[in-house]
Amino acid sequence: MKIRHPYLLFLGDAADQLAAKTANGVNVWRPDWCKGQFRLPGCKADLGIPDMNIKEAAKAGVKTVLVGVANRGGIIPPAWEKHLVKACDLGMDIASGLHNRLTDLPKLVAAAKANGRKLFDVRHPDRDFDVGTGIKRKGKRLLTVGTDCSVGKMFTSLALEKEMRRRKMKADFRATGQTGIFIAGSGVSIDAVISDFVSGAVEWLAPAASDADHWDLIEGQGSLFHASYAGVTLGLIHGSQPDALVVCHEHGRAHMRGLPHYKHPSLKDCIERNIEAAKLTNPKVKCVGVSINTQRVSEKEAIKLLKKTEDQLGLPAVDPMRTGVDAIVDTLR
Repeated sequence: MKIRHPYLLFLGDAADQLAAKTANGVNVWRPDWCKGQFRLPGCKADLGIPDMNIKEAAKAGVKTVLVGVANRGGIIPPAWEKHLVKACDLGMDIASGLHNRLTDLPKLVAAAKANGRKLFDVRHPDRDFDVGTGIKRKGKRLLTVGTDCSVGKMFTSLALEKEMRRRKMKADFRATGQTGIFIAGSGVSIDAVISDFVSGAVEWLAPAASDADHWDLIEGQGSLFHASYAGVTLGLIHGSQPDALVVCHEHGRAHMRGLPHYKHPSLKDCIERNIEAAKLTNPKVKCVGVSINTQRVSEKEAIKLLKKTEDQLGLPAVDPMRTGVDAIVDTLR
């Protein structure tokens, strides 16, 4: 998928700020792509950017209306649909990460067809993929992996891209989830790919580069230690053929997300198991750092924790929010 920007971030009647987390992520990482937000009466989320209606967005040059809010059941109610139809009539594409497909809405499909507009259901790939081959390809690849789900893999990948580009390094973020796709403007929602084709989809997403020193920074998903999602993680590892791994972790979690009967692995075990799995497609893979979300502790405690982790593992340990990712980028250079 290749989604045009700038965006109008559609918040609908979001019940709270958390319901708009997808739009918020896009606004944080790609503020220059976001012209404004569209909120219906009763919306309790606010991104702090200009409010626009559909007509105003079209006049402002918006290319895509991005449904950046998640509701119960992931559906698009009739109260939203009429505004999305109007956006197509005014020349804008529509993109959504909800379970409910845009292409299942007859009125919206008709409006898109009549106006030559595109509908992007980013949870559902719009192409087929081959199975993975494991053949060595040109360029360099970094994959973020984790001790658990939702520990900052996307955030770390984007922070690395930002710092590497600041240093004039050749680097591109490769999105594998819905929010990441909106931020990158393209990508593959890897959890919707049939299991046999996950590694092939990642080979397509991060193909051979034209420059040997170009880095693809691939957004990780799940965890090898999560009983629910280890399969998608393994497919990502093999398809990425990573030269470098960054292990992500959230300090202070009591157990695996959604699985209170599973404890977290140690960082040492997580590094070893991910390296072991990655060696299938790249025997030279290395772990180049650890990214820890330390929001549960004070800054003083966080710095102490990061130093202790570095001493124990012999690797740079960072918190992208508190320390930045310079130490990891230093190792990549």
